[in-house]
Amino acid sequence: MTADPSSIDLDKQGLDRALLDAHARDDGSALVGLYARAADLANDTEAAAFFLTHAYVFALETGDPASEELHCRLRALGREE
Repeated sequence: MTADPSSIDLDKQGLDRALLDAHARDDGSALVGLYARAADLANDTEAAAFFLTHAYVFALETGDPASEELHCRLRALGREE
């Protein structure tokens, strides 16, 4: 299970570094929270949907229960069903 995305206290540059680091470590669990946080900080719907899609895919791959919430968020943006 991943950390609550809202608890990840990073600026955009720090978030970018953390994402790159998590990818380098192949840390799918960390990527769920980091991409969800990036969606929270996105300036527009398209960017938020992009980051949420990544978070959702990693949540599905890792079996993270956050996948349900992420799916709901994607649906609210008109990106699923």
